[in-house]
Amino acid sequence: MLQIDTKKTLNCNGNLLTISKPLIMGIINVTPDSFFKGSRFVNEPKIIERVQQITSQGGDIIDIGACSSRPDAKYISEQEELDRLSFALNIINKNFENLIISVDTFRANIAKTVVENHNVSIINDISAGEHDSKMFETIAKLNVPYIMMHMKGTPIDMQKNPVYNDVVKEITLFFSKKLKKLRLLGVKDVIIDPGFGFGKTIEHNYEILKRLNEFEIFDLPLLVGISRKSMIYKLLNIEPKDALNGTTILNTVALQKGANILRVHDVKEAKQLITILKTINYDKTI
Repeated sequence: MLQIDTKKTLNCNGNLLTISKPLIMGIINVTPDSFFKGSRFVNEPKIIERVQQITSQGGDIIDIGACSSRPDAKYISEQEELDRLSFALNIINKNFENLIISVDTFRANIAKTVVENHNVSIINDISAGEHDSKMFETIAKLNVPYIMMHMKGTPIDMQKNPVYNDVVKEITLFFSKKLKKLRLLGVKDVIIDPGFGFGKTIEHNYEILKRLNEFEIFDLPLLVGISRKSMIYKLLNIEPKDALNGTTILNTVALQKGANILRVHDVKEAKQLITILKTINYDKTI
């Protein structure tokens, strides 16, 4: 009888997504104010073009967000977020088939709507249930994979002097408590994301990356979202548009330290990176 490694598969609308090798999640922001201008797609031709780009370049998952979570960003209303998402998802579902779609939202009602009405397979919650007390219960009922990210504070205040005694230990404890609640509700498919740039200084971010393999204690898929973030462009004194080289370097380190999913703006370069690492580590999972 075939034995399935539950760590290496996710149940996405009845289809098993295998993560025995690194996966690429391509970013689509249907917002006018995301920190990287190159990730903003707010009209039908641009959305279609971006989905085609992600899929043709080797992306495995499409992650759509409609509420900016950049530092100092203010949350939009639930209705505005839903309107933006519905607009984009209707376009995608009309023009494409058999995509694995993730929606980036911290709101339980939106999670419920997009899964039930718009063929969404994964919910990506930057707050890990902190901003909506109904999120965990909703995920359990929807029976979809759940990405829970660590964030200290909210986007509007998260970068105002974040302090940790030991950033990795505190994130580990945070995930342990959240996972206990999720398991009691029967949630099976959980992906953890340490939340680079969300309530962390540059030093915190590099400490997390240095010790990323410590999250293997959870025996769960690990998502890393470093793409063009301030830990790169502020360190190098450049702009986000010039941070692709730094992104590739840090994604390489992340994969070597156990990352399973890379959330990126630049799918082609991430795919090339994985291909090269696979060639070097031909006897390993990468």
